[in-house]
Amino acid sequence: MSRIGIRKIKVPTGVSISLEKEKIVVTGSKGKLEVPLFEGILVKQEESFLAVTRNADDKEKKAKHGLVRALLANSVNGVSEGFKKTLILQGVGYRAQKKGSDLSLSLGFSHEINFPVPADVTIEIPEPTKVIVSGIDKQRVGETAAQIRKFRPPEPYKGKGVRYEDEYVRRKAGKTGK
Repeated sequence: MSRIGIRKIKVPTGVSISLEKEKIVVTGSKGKLEVPLFEGILVKQEESFLAVTRNADDKEKKAKHGLVRALLANSVNGVSEGFKKTLILQGVGYRAQKKGSDLSLSLGFSHEINFPVPADVTIEIPEPTKVIVSGIDKQRVGETAAQIRKFRPPEPYKGKGVRYEDEYVRRKAGKTGK
């Protein structure tokens, strides 16, 4: 039995779930998300809980059992609370600013990087060296934060670059002189 798939999902008040044939629509105060439903995976709503089951024990259905449960849990959490990732820009002259709907990054290159912000993700800049990526879809928030981080990943000698707020950058010793 799937250890993740058998756990029930608590549905908070204000979140409505409509079960359709090939998808599940989760609607909350922050928005609406759709979760695909695979053949052989069943979802039942019991009071304020969701239970995900499967009708057979073959390898493919076992894998998708836990996947559907995790996607549903992330959707329920996303439409009620939302997700956010915080990025820190560390380095001399590294800064971020909003220019219209784009994010403009100065990361030590000879040019500024203009990053078009996806429509389903919001970006806040409380200070020039801090970027907060938030939204209702966990996958889109993580993907957007990873794309921003990829422009200048943290390097191990001085620690300069774009890193997650809770990321630890292991430092290396530089060259030793005589």
